[in-house]
Amino acid sequence: MSEFLMLGWNVAIPEVDIGDDIFVVQDDSGTLRRVQVKTSTSTVRKDGFSAQFNVSVKNLRNISNILVHYVFLVRNHDEWSKPVIIRQDYLIDHFENNQVGSEANGSITFYFSYSKGIVECSGQDFTRYVNDYTDFPKIAH
Repeated sequence: MSEFLMLGWNVAIPEVDIGDDIFVVQDDSGTLRRVQVKTSTSTVRKDGFSAQFNVSVKNLRNISNILVHYVFLVRNHDEWSKPVIIRQDYLIDHFENNQVGSEANGSITFYFSYSKGIVECSGQDFTRYVNDYTDFPKIAH
């Protein structure tokens, strides 16, 4: 939440949890972004670390007029990784067309590996989504 606030966006926590963790709003234009935050603890690997995340199939496929931005964060030792920020439609596309993630019991497990500045998910390069605040440009007040 603090990163969005530092960019000048307003942040709110919905009172009813139906899949969105936070709403991020550009007050002067009324632009609304829905955000789902997923966290995991790292597993140390030879050249880096890895983590896995579970995403509800129902929530991922529930496309509305305001797409969800998924923020994946890993706790590695005593610090957080840089966030992987990916829009819902891109994540669905990776799942359906690039065999990213595995589906079981109503959820999709995404396995991320972090090594030498590269982030991969199921062998696909996700580095372009690291710190990708493209849809959250800095707002000057």
